[in-house]
Amino acid sequence: MGLFANPNPSAFVLGLPKAELHIHLEGAIEPATLLDIQHGHGLTTTVAEVEALYQYSDFTGFLMSFKNITEHLKTPADYELITYRLMERLKAENVLHAEVYISVGVCLFRKQNIAAIFEGLERGRARGERDFGVSLLWIFDAVRHFGSAEALRVAELAVQYQDRNVVGFGLGGDERKAGPELFREVYAYAAEHGLRLTAHAGETAGPESIWGALNLRAERIGHGLTAQQDPDLIQELAKRQIPVEICVTSNLKTGECPAIAEHPVRAYFDSGVMVTLNSDDPAMFGTSVAREYQLVQEQFGFTEEHLRELARNSFEAAFLPAEKKVEFLNLFDTVAART
Repeated sequence: MGLFANPNPSAFVLGLPKAELHIHLEGAIEPATLLDIQHGHGLTTTVAEVEALYQYSDFTGFLMSFKNITEHLKTPADYELITYRLMERLKAENVLHAEVYISVGVCLFRKQNIAAIFEGLERGRARGERDFGVSLLWIFDAVRHFGSAEALRVAELAVQYQDRNVVGFGLGGDERKAGPELFREVYAYAAEHGLRLTAHAGETAGPESIWGALNLRAERIGHGLTAQQDPDLIQELAKRQIPVEICVTSNLKTGECPAIAEHPVRAYFDSGVMVTLNSDDPAMFGTSVAREYQLVQEQFGFTEEHLRELARNSFEAAFLPAEKKVEFLNLFDTVAART
């Protein structure tokens, strides 16, 4: 049985205009799409074999599963397809804007042709924008356990493609193997070149990892699960209105949060932290951003007014120009007035 009393989000939740700020492109590949990709490469894979790639029991297993899935992405056409299908699913849930992590660090590790891959990504994005009206920006994500030199290569590529919808630089991977202090120069470089900054922090490591991300001048915190262990940190996040990209189902599925009742999403919200709801790796966690809204309503008593606030937060926290945010928020207000 899943985490949801009702796996189908309500009409209210689906109708809310939303942005998604923490979603990994490669973690959004549905098994059916991966099967299409494998068949396109001449493999005779079965549905059961593909679904086996999505099985894991802990965070380390999840990282291995993610690695095994991404190994099948070989051509620019593969990246075009997964981008387009993601945007199709976002449209179905009234997600008007998404800021999508691409694991550029993994592409470099595999010695893939980044220039060709990026052309595929942009073709998918442009087609998706035209067909579904979804706005999408890229965040180039480095793998922290590959080290700071590799992270700098990712940041340099982000700068190179900055004029083509690459808005930010992020840091994912295993926090337990590489603390934020190793990446001070990388973040300084990214900031100097006008990239927006986010970092996974407090997912598998303690609150000191989140403090470290703030010291890197990260503008948003990915996960922030362990902030609950440090009241001073909660106060700091609330005071500075640092957006926290909360991914409830993700934290449960990786075992980093042992039970849904222990998840701090409601405590953060009540403490004035700027919470946004996100799916992280929706295909791997069996969720979507609308399901996350439905989940917090059912499990933590978020009212419709609270959900509206979370939806507004998602636009406020986006790495968009002020005038674009206002455009989205005005649209949100128009829709909210009709509900």
